[in-house]
Amino acid sequence: MDSHKSHASGREESEHDPHVGHEQHAQHGGHGHDMHANHAGHEHAPHVQPPDAGSPAHAGHDAHTDHSGHEDLFRKRFWVSLLLSVPVLAYSDMLQMWLGFSVPRFPGSEWVAPLFGLVVFVYGGLPFLDMARPEWRDRQPGMMMLISLAISVAFVYSLAASLFALGESFFWELVTLIDIMLLGHWLEMRSVRQASGSLNELAKLMPDTAERLDAYGEPQTVPAAELKTGDVVLVRPGASVPADGEVVDGESDVNEAMLTGESAPVKKRPGDKVIAGTINTDGSLRVRVGATGDQTALAGIMRLVAEAQRSKSRTQVLADKAAGWLFYIALAVAGVTAVVWSLARGFDLFVLQRVVTVLVIACPHALGLAVPLVVSISTSLAARNGILVRNRLALEAARQIDVVIFDKTGTLTQGEQGVVASRVSGLDENTAFALAAAVEGDSEHIIARAIRDYAKGKGLTPARVTDFEAIKGRGVRAGWEGKAVHLGGPRLLELLAVQPDQTLAEFQAGADAAGQTVVFLLVEEKPVAAFALADVIRPESRPAVERLQAMGIEVAMLTGDSRAVADAVAAELGIHTVFAEVLPEHKDKHVAALQAEGKRVAMVGDGVNDAPALTRADVGIAIGSGTDVAVESAGIILVRSNPGDIVKIFALSRATYAKMIQNLVWATGYNIVALPLAAGALASAGFLLSPALGAVLMSLSTVIVAVNAQFLRRAVLAPSR
Repeated sequence: MDSHKSHASGREESEHDPHVGHEQHAQHGGHGHDMHANHAGHEHAPHVQPPDAGSPAHAGHDAHTDHSGHEDLFRKRFWVSLLLSVPVLAYSDMLQMWLGFSVPRFPGSEWVAPLFGLVVFVYGGLPFLDMARPEWRDRQPGMMMLISLAISVAFVYSLAASLFALGESFFWELVTLIDIMLLGHWLEMRSVRQASGSLNELAKLMPDTAERLDAYGEPQTVPAAELKTGDVVLVRPGASVPADGEVVDGESDVNEAMLTGESAPVKKRPGDKVIAGTINTDGSLRVRVGATGDQTALAGIMRLVAEAQRSKSRTQVLADKAAGWLFYIALAVAGVTAVVWSLARGFDLFVLQRVVTVLVIACPHALGLAVPLVVSISTSLAARNGILVRNRLALEAARQIDVVIFDKTGTLTQGEQGVVASRVSGLDENTAFALAAAVEGDSEHIIARAIRDYAKGKGLTPARVTDFEAIKGRGVRAGWEGKAVHLGGPRLLELLAVQPDQTLAEFQAGADAAGQTVVFLLVEEKPVAAFALADVIRPESRPAVERLQAMGIEVAMLTGDSRAVADAVAAELGIHTVFAEVLPEHKDKHVAALQAEGKRVAMVGDGVNDAPALTRADVGIAIGSGTDVAVESAGIILVRSNPGDIVKIFALSRATYAKMIQNLVWATGYNIVALPLAAGALASAGFLLSPALGAVLMSLSTVIVAVNAQFLRRAVLAPSR
């Protein structure tokens, strides 16, 4: 009996001859799903236009991630406030003394600084107070309350100093602080917009119009929004594909780099799927529309990128909590400062100034920028590399993974039969493949297609054969140069009562041991060649396994196939941990078993029966050709079915986390230094930190954090092939 693996089930063993059961294989579709199905069938349909970030009024303690849509507002307020600050700075007695200059005096000139300071506070400062209201209402102090506390204290004290002659006011420090805050917010939002620019770039990929073919096959230009499922559109060379669909006529190369990260154009023929927003290159295509608007893969990708950029990681939560703690710490330090200095010299104007200084410089704007900017950059970087992050926590957890479990079929392998080895005895190898491809020329059997594809890949032209005849349950027969040619499995040899020679017999034994299918080519009833077929291993799989192991990550393989098949694939890939003959309902148990050993597990799969394992794993990763269920169960999705992209996930996770920690150290370091200095810790040495100098240090900290986050763009992600 010729024992072949039934590819229709993708998991089970069945016995059949290579040319029996055509109907069964014709129905095969276990892993051939459209890419757009991964993103189009969810309950919450995406919008092609990137979502607005919201208004400052409702930004709350998420202001640093939610008000990026108001870059122009803060830019305008910064320049106006900066202009209004000039008179305040010019009429500051302290600055005149420090810099050695003077300005004309006139009756009422002493009110120049208070009046212009008031305008700057109202125009430039009130937006921060507005954004602090949700934090106050929810009793969750954060960044906006810190900023509001600083500018409010500075304003009230300065106004009181001017009205009641309490001494030097803080108006010039107040306007400087507000200007720096406005500048920081403007630069932050610009950085986030630039990091999030991939959404706008993706939106630009969608053409505004399409050429829809009418009932007579004539193209009619219509708005792309009017396309419906089932319409046929003409995509000319150089044009963008207006909707997801299937090629019905024409051949061309399509550039999918903007969606998949793959630079090489992809050949498209009738029956192939195309994705909205990709660019046709050299030939004309007629495409039957399968999905439009919010249901396209492009819209799904945009939705996932937007959601990931809005989502919070554990590090961001920590930063938010730190801002809340700092609010109370600032109040505590101010209280201690008041008590200590009052005991030392009695409560006077100097003590009041120290308390105000502590409160004014306590707001660490860099702390609010530290994590959101890194999150935005990393999400965009991932999208450009074909990695879609549905859950920020999944990307963050990836750096701690100990074991990666790969589902075999459709993940490490292509999920379809292909020629994996051959042996020729008594015939030239190229001639053998050309002859086999010719004999199988009219068959739609998966093995016939595998032999034809292999010969085509070698650039061989099928030989000329005649008198094709199917031998039921055994194989096929044809004529070639006046000779009888047969192609089939071991049952064909039984029918013809022939035996392979020693060379082919040894080849058959090795293939059988590896669970591979063997097909023989016979000329004049003499076996002259044998071909071994199996689920073809992806060329990227072995390098991916090696790179993961080099990163200190254990690799395991899980499959429902027989032990022989699983061990053969694992041996070729260098995988030492193999779970074979696993029923679909038991896959998640193997994930749980590894977790019980204290290991953090990532699961990579593509099928419906992978969903429980993807959900149970610490990190679930669905490959691009997977089903909707698998995609919804995963935290990270690979646009391409390329196991090499798994390496990029771990590299990006580690680089992202490192940048987050570096930024948090820089941001909190400012307060560790500034607060004691503001309280007067070095007063005995003659150094007292003024609010203005504190604002300069805060600005420097913000710049360092922003620049450091941009360095993430230079992170070297492992090549996928």
